[in-house]
Amino acid sequence: MTELIEYFSKMSPFEAGMLVCFGASWPFAVYKTWKTKSCHAKSFAFMWLIFIGYISGIIHRTWWAPNAAIWLYILNGALVFTDIALSYRYRNNPPPKTASEG
Repeated sequence: MTELIEYFSKMSPFEAGMLVCFGASWPFAVYKTWKTKSCHAKSFAFMWLIFIGYISGIIHRTWWAPNAAIWLYILNGALVFTDIALSYRYRNNPPPKTASEG
């Protein structure tokens, strides 16, 4: 039990806060892509850079400084990868119609 407490106490509250705040937007992005079946105006380069950043964080937390923050990196990375996969799936679909277009 003390090992588990030590594992979680090594996590920086600032790193965890950054990952939670930054990662909070990805479920909405995934939902929007899935719901509209369109990835109009999305940058694949940006999403891949973010995903590579999360992979780098996972590697860092696995080999150099293991702690519970790795789970936030994994969750965020999985959400970004899901959005990338959906975007590739729907990349040829037309952009969604606006309310004024009917």
